[in-house]
Amino acid sequence: MCSMSGEATILHADVDAFFASVEQRDDPRLRGRPIVVGAGVVMAASYEARAYGVRGGMGGARARRLCPRVVVVEPRWPAYVEAGRAVFAIFERAAPLVEPLSIEEAFLDVRGLERISGSPADVAARLRCDVREQVGLALTVGVARTKILAKVASRLAKPDGLLVVAPEDETALLHPLPVELLWGIGRATAAKLHARGLETVGQVAGLTETTLISILGKASGRHVHALAQNRDSGPVRARRGRRRSFGSQRALGRSSTSPAALDADVVALVERVTRRMRASGGVGRTVTLRLRFDDYSRATRSHTLPRPTAATQTILAAMRELVAAAMPMIDRRGLTLVGVTIGNLDADRGAQLALPFEDPSGSALDEALDDVRDRFGPTAVTRAALLGR
Repeated sequence: MCSMSGEATILHADVDAFFASVEQRDDPRLRGRPIVVGAGVVMAASYEARAYGVRGGMGGARARRLCPRVVVVEPRWPAYVEAGRAVFAIFERAAPLVEPLSIEEAFLDVRGLERISGSPADVAARLRCDVREQVGLALTVGVARTKILAKVASRLAKPDGLLVVAPEDETALLHPLPVELLWGIGRATAAKLHARGLETVGQVAGLTETTLISILGKASGRHVHALAQNRDSGPVRARRGRRRSFGSQRALGRSSTSPAALDADVVALVERVTRRMRASGGVGRTVTLRLRFDDYSRATRSHTLPRPTAATQTILAAMRELVAAAMPMIDRRGLTLVGVTIGNLDADRGAQLALPFEDPSGSALDEALDDVRDRFGPTAVTRAALLGR
């Protein structure tokens, strides 16, 4: 179980402005300057750019208006993957339980390591030194009894900081914070709370779960009540064994999504996932569409292909059928997130070709496009439906 015995032994470790920091590390001319990674949509912004209000997910044109001096850098995925692996190698040497959240972010459970490694604060401090010295990046760490509070602590400690929340200090730290700082509360949920005069975590914590459900809906109300009460968010779960799936998702906000816009999002997600699959030498059979609705409820729809593949066109065709079948539900309940997952994986030992020996899946085209993008960048070739997105 999660560390609820009275000790703060869960770490949330997160590299600061990861993509932008890798670029500044590798190019001395970018250090100390406001930079963003990605031209059309900002993937990451350096802290120098954030000082002007630039944020990840923002349109590139708006970022340039806010900060005319900003330097736009094209993404370099191989460099990010290499840096992420180096960071996780340090994490896994430091703790027996490491739960990845993203390429540069994880929870670590360091219970029982006092005699070997020192206190959780000692482990966190050493992590920060090792990542800086061995990878050349700044790491922020939050330490607490629960994953919820460890995540909050790392947010408060950024950039390049360390914050340990002792059990006796949890309420004093958590209750004065704005509700937006809680992990999992987005703009729409925060706006509903603000409309009721609820600005701080303490104010929300004073409400019953029933009251929050009446304000936010069943799923969201329960979720926010648990966050405000710092309720145990479960144990740190280590990723074990071989990879079971590839996936990607996109948050859509609360505005209505047209079928054409949703299709463009699905196309982009499928292309991203299948390219990663081909790079890793994997193929899969089960295609899953993941949906989240306005009331925070979720649904999944799956289809199993006759043979394993990593071909973009084959997987996209299956995904479009799932989307078409789900459209009545999407129109009725409103959509805030769409995700694509390919599971039932196998090593790519060469899929058997169907007769006649043609290439209906477009795998040869996929390989050619992968080569172009590897050489000239991920935006060198794109579908017409994705232009300007």
